[in-house]
Amino acid sequence: MFPTSSNSISKALLSEVTGEKQDIMQFGEDEQAEQLLQILSSNKIRDRIIEKYNLEEHYEIDPDSKYKRTKLYNTYENNVTFRRTEYMAVKITVLDEDPVVAAAMANDIAELLDSAKNTMQKERAVMAFRIVGAEFLKLKLEVQQMEDSLSKLRMLGVHDYESQAEMINQQLAIELAKGNRAGIKVLEEKLDVLAKYGGPYVSIRDALEHEKKQLSEVKSKYEEAKIDAEEVLPQKFIVNSAYEAEKKSYPIRWIIVLVSTLSAFILGMIILAVLDSLSKYNKKKRA
Repeated sequence: MFPTSSNSISKALLSEVTGEKQDIMQFGEDEQAEQLLQILSSNKIRDRIIEKYNLEEHYEIDPDSKYKRTKLYNTYENNVTFRRTEYMAVKITVLDEDPVVAAAMANDIAELLDSAKNTMQKERAVMAFRIVGAEFLKLKLEVQQMEDSLSKLRMLGVHDYESQAEMINQQLAIELAKGNRAGIKVLEEKLDVLAKYGGPYVSIRDALEHEKKQLSEVKSKYEEAKIDAEEVLPQKFIVNSAYEAEKKSYPIRWIIVLVSTLSAFILGMIILAVLDSLSKYNKKKRA
């Protein structure tokens, strides 16, 4: 199997910055391969495999032994190995008396890799989602309150402070030139309203514009965090699935035969040498 290069789903799929590091189809490198090896050797995967295949009984570990757990783990580590290939892939090898069990265990370990890594990442992603979610809801509430305040000020007659003040002052100058007291009074009342509520209107309006920008940025982070917290992607590319071996990997039969033959030959030579020595000794003694 090859590791994937991306860990964050949101950055791989939603990020505006494009490149190899964000490509979900890109194979991982040294760092990701080392991470895979470490996760494959973790207690989470080992214990689930031991439980599923009842390896304590399968490996004939004495349940009453004082060191049964140590023996079980040592047997597991001797039979299940992981290594990085020269092409930066990770290979899982499982030895067992039953080739069907060996192949099934290897494939299950590969499948458990996804759940183990995703579980570790989800813990952090969910916490991040809660933090961003709380900030998003807080900003959303503040924006809503500001918009409500502006609506109330508009009902009082303040719609656009700067343009209104300019237009009313121009019209007031015209009415003053005409000597229209009724018109002057109406315009002065409008100016009083602007004087009273114009300052708060400008403050709230400017703050609202800033808060909306913040809300837009936080909303993007919120959506990314939500995807990371709720969705999963495979953490590996399977090149070859495990298969049942047709012949023994260990012990190799011809080696056993060769060693047995050599042992018998050496033992026979030793026995002949001893018998020859005894024969010479007896002859010498009689002489």
